[in-house]
Amino acid sequence: MRAEDDGALLTERFERDRPHLRAVAYRMLGSLAEADDALQEAWLRADAAGIAGVENLGGWLTTVVSRVCLNMLRSRERRREDSLDDRLGEPDVDLPGRDPEEEAVMADSVGVALLVVLDTLAPAERLAFVLHDMFAVPFEDIAPMLERTPAAVRQLASRARRRVKGGSAAADADTARRRQVVEAFLAATRGGDFAALLALLHPDVVLHADRMVIPTPEPVVVAGGRAVAQGAMAAMGRARYTGLALVDGAFALAMAPHGRLRLVLTFAVEDGLITRIEVVAEPDRLAAMEFSATHSTAVGAAPEDSTPTEFTAPGLGGPE
Repeated sequence: MRAEDDGALLTERFERDRPHLRAVAYRMLGSLAEADDALQEAWLRADAAGIAGVENLGGWLTTVVSRVCLNMLRSRERRREDSLDDRLGEPDVDLPGRDPEEEAVMADSVGVALLVVLDTLAPAERLAFVLHDMFAVPFEDIAPMLERTPAAVRQLASRARRRVKGGSAAADADTARRRQVVEAFLAATRGGDFAALLALLHPDVVLHADRMVIPTPEPVVVAGGRAVAQGAMAAMGRARYTGLALVDGAFALAMAPHGRLRLVLTFAVEDGLITRIEVVAEPDRLAAMEFSATHSTAVGAAPEDSTPTEFTAPGLGGPE
């Protein structure tokens, strides 16, 4: 096959597989902006390498994207010592040139809680879990990407899976009702439905926000159903990036724009009404919380916009 024919075939297959490749990159990175950057880098690498000798083009492209994402995750790990100011305050949720609604819809489709848990994993654990548990890639095909044995990769995925599952909520009527109340609170806040939100709040509800939420020199306390509801309405932008999570075994809300945890809301519920809301943004407190996913795509189910791919083709060499 001539070089120009190879190039045309690569271009056609890359565009055909773009939804799948983007799904892999998003679950690896938690951000559409970074996922699109990863696809661009992967295309440049694939185009430069050429496809001579590649038997399974779809699997090879997924390998290339996965390795690019792995490098990005490792680079992110090296930047974990960002200044406090970079990690706190109002999140940059509307990046120039990006569709915030698309980002929010994608986060919902995967599960905000799952993205939060994935962000706590080491790069190798995240790659092993995402590729195997979410895209049905065999351990034998992941091993070369990580330069480890299939048995070692299996252990990585197992460790990640335990983190994703975490603790479980009690299966009783009270817990189910509590989940319904928390989900209704999020729906009312996202929809700007003041009356529905007010109906969920006890007249004497108290909201306590630590000093990093706004931030302010001192914690903020708001009392009364109407005042708390008004404050929630003012946070509608944040609600787009907020989802249900199990936090320390109880249903709560986690806000994670672009897959990065920013704050958590925990709730006390009595007789179907919210009596107290705790808003936590202090890094030490967030780090001490145990998160687990509640979304159906957390384990063992590939997303609808992707097709599991058999990996039988060589890659582009080991991770950098």
